[in-house]
Amino acid sequence: MRRPNSTLQRVPLSRPPLERMMRIHRAIQTGQYPNATALAGALEVSTKSIYRDIEFMRDRLELPVEFDVAQNGFHYTQEVGSFPTLQITEGELFALLVAEKALQQYRGTTFEKPLRSAFKKMAAALPDTISLNLADWEQTISFRTSAEPILNLEIFDTLAQATAQHKQLELTYRKPGRKETEPRVVDPYHLANINGEWFLFAHCHLRNDIRTFVPARILEVKPTGQAFVRPHKFSLEKRLRDSFGVLTGPGEFDVLIRFDGLAADYIREKRWHPSQQLTELEDDSLQLRLKLSSLAEIQRWILSWGGRATVLAPAELAESVKAAARAILDKTG
Repeated sequence: MRRPNSTLQRVPLSRPPLERMMRIHRAIQTGQYPNATALAGALEVSTKSIYRDIEFMRDRLELPVEFDVAQNGFHYTQEVGSFPTLQITEGELFALLVAEKALQQYRGTTFEKPLRSAFKKMAAALPDTISLNLADWEQTISFRTSAEPILNLEIFDTLAQATAQHKQLELTYRKPGRKETEPRVVDPYHLANINGEWFLFAHCHLRNDIRTFVPARILEVKPTGQAFVRPHKFSLEKRLRDSFGVLTGPGEFDVLIRFDGLAADYIREKRWHPSQQLTELEDDSLQLRLKLSSLAEIQRWILSWGGRATVLAPAELAESVKAAARAILDKTG
């Protein structure tokens, strides 16, 4: 006979199970004065667990539960309505509102229905002592995005479920600038929203490598019926550490950019990359130094500053920015 895992038996619960305490609450509400022995038998736990739950209910949930010696059981010393399943402060409620506002940009995605359901449940469980003018807050905080991604919700939902369940997919995918499509069998590792855009990071069986796919370019998706095991070594944070967005490469580039006084203020206000180093110059301009593995995204970002950024290094980045600027001039007459 196998011996039970004594190590697991000794590990205490991190918190009293909520479902069990709700059952204790209902038993006490009957007015039949249940004691620890009776509750332990009904719930199939030890009397120590019952005493721990009762203590939590009294001290943390502030329920008026006491032991009546004459009746040999627990009772409420005053009327108790519903079980306080959610304890929340005004500050926590404010934080929830901010989070809900931030998630409004995902309306219409597969996350909308469960998000609405979760917030409704939390609102219904709020104690009566919390009374806030949410209408005022609604007029105080908002989030906006300049370009909302267009998603096929059925495709996005399939991607999300397959990623969570580790199910292999076959994609009909179109690369940017191409009209033709190509089939790709992938193991979806991670769905990420980066700077407002959705990306799927997956192992591509055609390339035998991890590739980045844009859900908006997936025209069709279907499960292959196969499951996969995501490697423990996969880390999105490590993968994107040397990128300026989502594109990574085999290179090692020491990028140095100078921003004039007007642009420098905006550069100081954000952390653009984990490797960034800022150097203040005497004329109020600023130098930004980065270590990147690819120059594609940084080139587009430099051009967006409209001449207020000067590439000092590397030389190939400076040349590519000049070539792109000349192309813009040629096309704008």
